[in-house]
Amino acid sequence: MIIDKIKKVSIQEETPKKNVRAADMLIGKWVKCDACKEILYKEDVRKNYSVCPNCGKHFRLSARRRIAQIIDEGTFNELNADMQTRDPLNFEGYLKKIESLHEKTKIKEAVTTGIGEINGEKVVIAVMDGNFMMGSMGSVVGEKITIAVEKAIEEKLPLIIFCVSGGARMQEGMISLMQMAKTSAAIAKLNDAGLLYISVLTDPTYGGVTASFAMLGDIVLAEPKAMIGFAGPRVIKQTIKMELPDGFQTSEFLLEHGFVDKIVERKDMKDMLHKLILMHK
Repeated sequence: MIIDKIKKVSIQEETPKKNVRAADMLIGKWVKCDACKEILYKEDVRKNYSVCPNCGKHFRLSARRRIAQIIDEGTFNELNADMQTRDPLNFEGYLKKIESLHEKTKIKEAVTTGIGEINGEKVVIAVMDGNFMMGSMGSVVGEKITIAVEKAIEEKLPLIIFCVSGGARMQEGMISLMQMAKTSAAIAKLNDAGLLYISVLTDPTYGGVTASFAMLGDIVLAEPKAMIGFAGPRVIKQTIKMELPDGFQTSEFLLEHGFVDKIVERKDMKDMLHKLILMHK
């Protein structure tokens, strides 16, 4: 077992600080897959597009890593990087939590937008990040996505949005909910302009994001085994008081029922996006 190899590391070797055991240090280099329960070396997972080499589970990605995987190196120009979160409801502790997340994640909001190239083809891209408030959609997320859509219209470029979200941001109440209408209206203008919009659903995509721009793509792609829906399966089961089908709300279930056009593995995503852009150019 790989965990036994970790335990066999000499406990005599010490670091200069606090006499921490080498075995304790090595623990930080491993990650457990919550699907197959295998202990994996982090560097191997990273090299495999953050996908479990044992069972194929797609681990969640930061916006930074996602952009590095999809956009050609050196071509990404971020839009509205300094847009700041406000506290429209004076929600207790909200701004303090936002500041804490700034320090922890080194990003300012749950979506990063910009212009870049995919195998030489210029696109506008928005990438949501579940590490920041579980990708919940507040006023800044809605505004940044809307401006990205408007930029695509202005530059006559394809739009790609990678979605990951737990839903609307409760700390902003109705201000958060209205972002569904705002982003949907922007996507409608993009459609009227005859421009391509590809939505990519990753794990999880829920709530107001699903109910708005996530499902409005001309082409809707999804990563394998991503959970996608409006309310969670537990809430639905309690509401309708019925057993749910096997695989309910997975990307495979949605593909079977016509809500998703294609499931694409992460290693193939960049080439797939490039092919779709060329087809619609």
